[in-house]
Amino acid sequence: MTDLLRAPAELKYAEELDWLESIDDNPKPFSWRLSPKMVRLFVLGSERADGLDREIAPKWFGDRSFVERSIVTLASDRGLLLIGDPGTGKSWLAELLSAAISRNSTLVVQGTAGTTEDHIKYSWNVSMVIAKGQSRESMIPSPIMTAMETGAIGRFEELTRSTSDVQDALISILSEKYISVPELGSDQGSDNIVFAKPGFSVIATANSRDRGVNDLSSALKRRFNFVRIPVVTNKKSEAEIVRFRTEELLRRHRIELDVPPTLLDVLLRSFADLRASTAAAGSDDEKLESALSTAEQIGVLEDAILHSDFFGERALTAHTLASSLVGSLARRAPEDLAILNKYLHGVVEPRSKEEGGSWPEFLEGGREAIATLS
Repeated sequence: MTDLLRAPAELKYAEELDWLESIDDNPKPFSWRLSPKMVRLFVLGSERADGLDREIAPKWFGDRSFVERSIVTLASDRGLLLIGDPGTGKSWLAELLSAAISRNSTLVVQGTAGTTEDHIKYSWNVSMVIAKGQSRESMIPSPIMTAMETGAIGRFEELTRSTSDVQDALISILSEKYISVPELGSDQGSDNIVFAKPGFSVIATANSRDRGVNDLSSALKRRFNFVRIPVVTNKKSEAEIVRFRTEELLRRHRIELDVPPTLLDVLLRSFADLRASTAAAGSDDEKLESALSTAEQIGVLEDAILHSDFFGERALTAHTLASSLVGSLARRAPEDLAILNKYLHGVVEPRSKEEGGSWPEFLEGGREAIATLS
């Protein structure tokens, strides 16, 4: 899929999904394309004990219990709510689960302040309504309604950013498993009701930092099983995620660039230091605006890799990495610049003297970047 900027998971891993489906002889719930065991294997990757003829690479890195609970929830009649800080991989996990179960991860509603009931139910083709009147043919189903009609997984991103009216409409869908279309009238028989087929479910995501924006009602909470996705703090797990995404990035951009493991370690330790500093801060002014998530860490690395490929010497350097880190994390001036400068002076400078390696060059690059932005 080289002609797509970003292929959905079911296209990106189509060959792998086809193979898993061909060897899957386990029971499958409803209209699922893969059994729960194979869904887990697709998401988390294979192990030697699985006895497969080929290796399945992991695509999401985290506690397997989160994935297993998510799969079990989707096989029940309850919705799944993935909740956590920004950048913890909630949307990516939702996409992988939808791709493995339905082979369609694109039935997505994006929750915003402007999201309306029409976005999760249906709207109308105005020109067809004028020409022929309201009918099923002139109705435009929402992604959620399409998921209901096909027995697939529908996704609702950033649920807590949508208004209470939209959330209330979702309660009815999750409870009754149908959508009434009163405009069609009762004289059209069952055509005025869209029923969900077996296999339909909803995966919603919510940002834990959005608490208080549009809190979920207790009624809606009862319709979901909650799976809380924590920030990755295990250095080994985070290193696996960064390494996986780096290799993917280099393939996607067709870049041949040397990314020394020592620089990945510098990046990982820098983010760990900044997280510790944020946790110890006494006020918001002493905290970076960035969530310092693994996703942002990957963003820093992507910026540095592309800069090195386009304008550097086709090798990632500590100087470029530091410049990208400052440029990506310094969102408020002068507050974030002051926090980063304090980090360089108080942590990186002593470390560069004690450990040497890439740290002196990293220190120099960071200081130059802060001077440029100040």
